[in-house]
Amino acid sequence: MSKGKVLYKPLGMAFGMAGGLLAGAAFRKTWKLATGQDDAPDGLDQERKWREILPAVAVEGAIFAVVRTAVERGGATVVRRMTGYWPD
Repeated sequence: MSKGKVLYKPLGMAFGMAGGLLAGAAFRKTWKLATGQDDAPDGLDQERKWREILPAVAVEGAIFAVVRTAVERGGATVVRRMTGYWPD
């Protein structure tokens, strides 16, 4: 196992948790700006219709994917700078 991969494992977990928190905050802020509502609908929200739930989930998924990828890529870049190895 490469040095980069060994170092990246614990950092990757920390980056993942931080990324999840950041993505959740970004989604909540985006949702509030876009709709004026504090809470986004979820799949079990009985009062909301499909046309409200599906776009909310699509936006949430897109934000999480972008943030997760940015955090993962940034963490790998930091590990490469520290060790000279890219974690693969």
